[in-house]
Amino acid sequence: MEQYQPPFHMTDDIVMLLTEISEQIGRISVLHGTVNPHLRRANRIRTIHASLAIEQNTLSLGQVTAIVRGRRVLGNPNEIKEVQNAYEAYEMMLRLDPLSIHDLLVAHGQMMAGLISESGRFRTGDVGVFAGERLVHMAPPAHLVAEHIQNLMEWYARTALHPLLKSAIFHYEFEFIHPFADGNGRMGRMWHTLLLGQWKEVLFWLPVEELIRARQQEYYDTLGAADAQADSTDFVTLILCILRDAIAELDRTHGQESDQASDQVMVMDADLQRLLCVLGDDVLSAAELMARFGLSHRPSFRRRYLAPALAAGLIERTIPDKPQSSKQRYRRCKR
Repeated sequence: MEQYQPPFHMTDDIVMLLTEISEQIGRISVLHGTVNPHLRRANRIRTIHASLAIEQNTLSLGQVTAIVRGRRVLGNPNEIKEVQNAYEAYEMMLRLDPLSIHDLLVAHGQMMAGLISESGRFRTGDVGVFAGERLVHMAPPAHLVAEHIQNLMEWYARTALHPLLKSAIFHYEFEFIHPFADGNGRMGRMWHTLLLGQWKEVLFWLPVEELIRARQQEYYDTLGAADAQADSTDFVTLILCILRDAIAELDRTHGQESDQASDQVMVMDADLQRLLCVLGDDVLSAAELMARFGLSHRPSFRRRYLAPALAAGLIERTIPDKPQSSKQRYRRCKR
């Protein structure tokens, strides 16, 4: 049986972009090491806001920040749910295997929970992508989706292409397959980030979606052109340009965010200060922390206090490789 091979060809522009991006990543690694926790949290929130804005979510960055912090926000309930789901999906990203169909379905189940009836499973009907009333892409039949996704993952595992290239090709092919009834755009972008982060950890924290949003029409036009040409080369070139610009932005802002209280996403609010005060120098379970707070609703405690403090790098797990362990405890991060 002939092996699956996505259509793509190397160009001089792509070679130059690969060289430039590799040099950028090397510079960040030498000068900064890992991305500081404050910048990680800020970029993750920017990512969620931009990715959902591409899908017509109207909530502002400030509203998305408040939702992630567990605060009440006035807005469309479905849009608020989209933010909550996306945050939880991105939180699980470090534990996902990008070449596992099971993990892909689990992530989609979280991303689209309560939003569509087919969350967490491949679509059962045929779908087309429209620009107004004009059909711009007819996705493969539903009964072929699982096979196409399996072939794509197997190709990714065996190809010798550079990770920057094969992750961009994966992104295009994923959108071409359109495996879900809804959520394909946000899942494709998230999975691209997951593939990149598996190669270089710093790429987990790039707010690539912000730059895709800034070039949204070009992004969609290039997807359409790739469909028409049956070749993903132009789309790969665009994605590499966006990655180059996102990494340059990360390089410029790294080291500034953690020293400035002006950034609305990262200033330590009263909730986090209170958590650190309650925790002190002790090592406590979630139940013990809740008891000190006088709280009984575990999901609210995790959303308002525990998850933001972990994301900000203020506290850490004693068993980091088993987040759900019954023996899990929390302590202040060592500075």
